Amino acid sequence: MPRSRKRPTMADQADRHELYEASVQDPETELEFVSDTFQALSGRALRRIREDFCGTANTACAWVRQGADHEAIAVDLDREVLAWGRHRHLSAMDDRQRARLNMLEADVLTVETEPVDAVLAMNFSYYLFTSRQTLRAYFERARSALVEDGALFLDAFGGYDAHRELEERTEYDDFTYVWDQASFDPINHDMTCLIHFEFPDGSRIENAFEYHWRLWTLPEIRELLLEAGFASVTVYWEGTDEETGEGDGNYTPAETGDADAGWICYLVARR
Repeated sequence: MPRSRKRPTMADQADRHELYEASVQDPETELEFVSDTFQALSGRALRRIREDFCGTANTACAWVRQGADHEAIAVDLDREVLAWGRHRHLSAMDDRQRARLNMLEADVLTVETEPVDAVLAMNFSYYLFTSRQTLRAYFERARSALVEDGALFLDAFGGYDAHRELEERTEYDDFTYVWDQASFDPINHDMTCLIHFEFPDGSRIENAFEYHWRLWTLPEIRELLLEAGFASVTVYWEGTDEETGEGDGNYTPAETGDADAGWICYLVARR
């Protein structure tokens, strides 16, 4: 009798980029914060952004779709990921929207683009620069890409759990997102972080994404931004829900923060 074919597992059929967007990114909420904050700081509406380390350009595409006068530049080195973004996101946009989006396969340390209102470097992507010299150089390049009243938007994470080797699982409808802090060196703050995905049938995508970062502290980031020439740097700290004790999703300017096990915040550097 012919041997039966092995059925593909859920992991075999899954798309790691699709899973990443579903579990890690929330472009609408992020863009609302960026847009509202830029309006409050500059007194005018945000129109043109540049998404650095853009990956699939999910955020840049979301911005363009939100308004007829919205423009975006998306920059990343990874050709395969950019191609996925073009296939998935650009194909769902009309000609006018696509005309307002420029996706570039380029290095954020050397790329030259038209001045924008805001540069976004989210999902801790700039942590891949592990020396002060290189991170300062990136901040200098980002500053040079801004208009006079422009701003650089970053996110950052920390807390005492950030120094631990651990795994955290988040359940979604048809998969589990696994954040794996695989290694951390307390001397130089080098860390390796992995993302895995698990499925109800027991299958798993191991090391779907792998990051080799330096866990930068907020004082270091603020100092390097000022050394790079930015006029001011503000930390936007998340509020706390009184009932649950968890973050409430509202970020406001702060000079002090709570010593939480884990926190995420935004930094906004004005040119």
